[in-house]
Amino acid sequence: MTVAPSAARFFYSAPAPCPYLPGRIERRIFADLSGPKAAHGYDLLSEAGFRRSLGFAYRPACPGCNACIAVRIPVAGFVLANKWRRIQRHNGDLTVTERPPLATAEQYELFCRYQQDRHGDGEMARMDFADYRTMVEVGVMDSAILEFRRADGVLIGACLADRLGIGMSAVYSFFEPEEARRSLGTHMILSLVDECRARGLPHVYLGYWIEECRKMAYKTRFRPIEALTREGWRPIEDGPES
Repeated sequence: MTVAPSAARFFYSAPAPCPYLPGRIERRIFADLSGPKAAHGYDLLSEAGFRRSLGFAYRPACPGCNACIAVRIPVAGFVLANKWRRIQRHNGDLTVTERPPLATAEQYELFCRYQQDRHGDGEMARMDFADYRTMVEVGVMDSAILEFRRADGVLIGACLADRLGIGMSAVYSFFEPEEARRSLGTHMILSLVDECRARGLPHVYLGYWIEECRKMAYKTRFRPIEALTREGWRPIEDGPES
């Protein structure tokens, strides 16, 4: 497995209740992404299964638990199955605009509607605009927000993503709950696949997958999909596909 630069500074978070699996304890290992070699370090850390949050890269280091598995889409082998083509056609009326990572009131209002509908009992549902702005603007690398708008100009989806030398990393995405029939979460991932192909980048990093967590089941519907194991990145051979 590729390792992070020896100069990186690592530290652990304090133990806390796991937000995904009841009764378990979460702990994370963090690496500081500051400094002149931050972008290169971020590539290496992403290859090692880390994710970015603000100016840090992190991955789970939970006592007695390895449920969180880093996953990514290998772009070269990804084929647009009929189900993906239907979603793209259903969203053919949308325009996608790449914007710098700057928070707007319009994004925040959409973010709040999404949180209340999907994660109303979570910490992110209590974020004010300053918190949202911090999430979007602090610690950005080569980052962008992809905005998805209907023909009438209404914003119905947004995805904060980082461009790596080895692919695109989906940091966070959210969408209009009343537009659920569009499968906007899937459409945004497909857009990142298209972006990687256009830029000649090999992978879309989707963060962590937990087999026992229903909210994460969508990640293994993209095939092929790779998981980070002790032997390195390996295809997931089973799991839900539809």
